[in-house]
Amino acid sequence: MRKPPNERPKLGLKHPSAAEARVKAALPPKPVKADKDGPERKCVLTGGKSDRAALIRLVVSPDGEVLPDVRAKAPGRGAWIGVGRAELRTALDNGKLKAALFRGFRRRDLTIPADLPDQIEQQLERAALDRLGLEARASTLVTGSDRIDNAARSGQVHLLLHAADAGEDGNRKLDQALRMGRDAEGSGLKGLVIAAPRTILSSALGRENVVHIAVIDQGAARRVGEVLARWHGFIGFGSGDRPCESVSQGSIAAAAPAGAAADAADEGLTTVHE
Repeated sequence: MRKPPNERPKLGLKHPSAAEARVKAALPPKPVKADKDGPERKCVLTGGKSDRAALIRLVVSPDGEVLPDVRAKAPGRGAWIGVGRAELRTALDNGKLKAALFRGFRRRDLTIPADLPDQIEQQLERAALDRLGLEARASTLVTGSDRIDNAARSGQVHLLLHAADAGEDGNRKLDQALRMGRDAEGSGLKGLVIAAPRTILSSALGRENVVHIAVIDQGAARRVGEVLARWHGFIGFGSGDRPCESVSQGSIAAAAPAGAAADAADEGLTTVHE
């Protein structure tokens, strides 16, 4: 007997990576919603479906070049991928990505740049740093070990972040304060190490010597957690890893002040057609 639509099994993407799981573990429980979070999209490489916020959008320029559109704001048809950097590189090298995009865009005059994984990584990094810059300007986060310690112990911290080059002693102290404020002493709850050093975070927030960041607004914690999960998940950055200097210390340090790019993108918001 044919199953009703609501009982049909959905194709799924691969299980969340350790990097993505690390971000989710650092976030507070998500409020239950009565409606769906948003439209789903299908990964052209795996065939699996997921919310568009968890995927990366690709678009085609007028001259046929495939480009990343991680903010999903460029006009025209888009194709979505839900794999990490290593899987994308393999699919690019063996021709699987090209074949999938031929079908997805329904055109064969496509040019896929060899550095597409690098372009995606840089855009994801920029989106994450821009988001932190915007939240800093909105006063939804605090910096400075003493201020973070006080906020954490009083239960105000929804997401605790550490720079990639933060000292272990400082991390442990603030992690302990976070557990005390959440009444979770003895648990493994801890802050999230970001794939960027303190110099990059300081530039992104427009503040001096940013080693730790505490997000004190639940909505902001979700917004920050979402972009960090996509970035860390794509590059495979987990606890104990260190960021790639060629990206974190090169492209971002020379870019415009964090927040400016996001502001410009928000002001030029364009309807996306799929």
